[in-house]
Amino acid sequence: MTQSTPEAGQSPVEKGQDATVPLPAAAGGGPVSHAIFRLARLHRMFAGQLLRRIGLHPGQELVMMHLWELGPQRQTDLVRLMDSDAATMTRTVRRLEQAGFVRRRPSPTDRRASLIEPTTASHALRREVEQVWTHLEDLSAAGLSPDERTAALHTLERLEQNLVRAAAEAAEGAGVDGEG
Repeated sequence: MTQSTPEAGQSPVEKGQDATVPLPAAAGGGPVSHAIFRLARLHRMFAGQLLRRIGLHPGQELVMMHLWELGPQRQTDLVRLMDSDAATMTRTVRRLEQAGFVRRRPSPTDRRASLIEPTTASHALRREVEQVWTHLEDLSAAGLSPDERTAALHTLERLEQNLVRAAAEAAEGAGVDGEG
């Protein structure tokens, strides 16, 4: 198997690689983490380019996907669902509202809360978002066989589970000794 990341201190060109950012010597102990960083950066860049064409920014389409699927949601539920923070979600919802893709309405069960719901205009956007995600998937997984796609997805899910577990353990530790 060939190495997917150049040796620390060498450029990708020297090793015959296509990596966009060479592995710095200081990151030599974390080549998988460095590869995740590079992949996430490129994925977000391409997503941004594709989404800009339909009037969205990265992350906004995920909020819309959840609203289309689940229907109206309280903003606090969107924060939890998206594993976001309140300030980020407030900005996202405000921008989606200004673009005409969501509206707020009072919650029938909680006078302190409002529900965020997709507008009719956003439903027309749904097909375009689906096409963007299909195109992004095609770009990301180009040249992979169905078995390789399945293996890549399994590996990514495992990496995510590892980090979720580590975050939970860190939160438990912070709660026990009072430090963060």
